[in-house]
Amino acid sequence: MRTTLNLPRDILNEALRVTHCRTKTMVILLALQNLIQKEKLKKLKDYRGRLNLEVDLNKLRCR
Repeated sequence: MRTTLNLPRDILNEALRVTHCRTKTMVILLALQNLIQKEKLKKLKDYRGRLNLEVDLNKLRCR
């Protein structure tokens, strides 16, 4: 999908430099993937202490 974006040149150039991506498209895709992963982890952390899995590690290790 084609989209027109107005991005600050200095930020885009720094992102290209630190990620070693070859194209602007690659650096934008990487940024979007990282954003999605970060948000999913944030939602996953909300479950901390709310799930009772009752897992027997010894039983799992003897499989």
